[in-house]
Amino acid sequence: MDLVLIAKALVLAVVEGATEFIPVSSTGHQLLVGHFIGFHSPNNTFEVLIQLGAVLAILYAYFGKLWGIATSLPNDPRARRFVGAVLLAFLPAAIIGGVASKYIKAYLFNPWIVCATLVAGGLVLLVIDDMVGEPKATPKDESHTDTVENPRKTDVFEFSLPMALKIGFFQCLAMIPGVSRSGATIVGAMLMGASKRSATEFSFYLAMPTMAGAFAKDLLDNYKNLSTDDALLIVIGFIAAFVSALIVVRTVLDYVSRHGFWLFAWWRIIVGSLGFAGLIIFG
Repeated sequence: MDLVLIAKALVLAVVEGATEFIPVSSTGHQLLVGHFIGFHSPNNTFEVLIQLGAVLAILYAYFGKLWGIATSLPNDPRARRFVGAVLLAFLPAAIIGGVASKYIKAYLFNPWIVCATLVAGGLVLLVIDDMVGEPKATPKDESHTDTVENPRKTDVFEFSLPMALKIGFFQCLAMIPGVSRSGATIVGAMLMGASKRSATEFSFYLAMPTMAGAFAKDLLDNYKNLSTDDALLIVIGFIAAFVSALIVVRTVLDYVSRHGFWLFAWWRIIVGSLGFAGLIIFG
């Protein structure tokens, strides 16, 4: 097996896992990285299969919470409403993605569109991040408070069904490469009244059925292109995507709570701008 090819596959897999659950667009980064390092697989079969590593990472990290929700379903109406909200939010992407995914991949999956949506999405994220404040603690040594009342929803279990459905329609914007599934979901949730942390956490839960469904559909569409010759690349990519995604999932909520999304916004703008420069210079 070509060591250069393995190195390229490893880079692409780390990028997939590291960007899947933050608002920077994993698909956009994979398209750009694959374009500039010269990695291409038939019908993106490698990219499809390594997504399973990221899917399993979020399931592994949230296993305890998922088990708690599952066991409380018979007796806890909040748990039932939450599961219903996640499934309702998943519904628009399931319908629209099933109908339009082939057309989207045929006409929109190119580096120029990715760069444009990365920059535009970064600017939107900067604006929304500045608009949305987080609840502040009241000073203990003062008899008064100058904190601004913040009515934002901080518990994902309190998201209403109509709110979840609207978030689901926002998620559909991520079918345009470079928009970011998590980014669209987070921005939509914050516009619906969620705090930064709860918006990010809801995007994690929504990622589970969305990514699993997308993986199953892509695998069904492309299984004929799979070859045992690529087994080593797939195994390496799967493990790398799993590890990098797990690290991100376990750290990003606390980071967002403390710092917001400005780093991700500027990352998008810089990567998109560099991508434009690279396309102009190198093609």
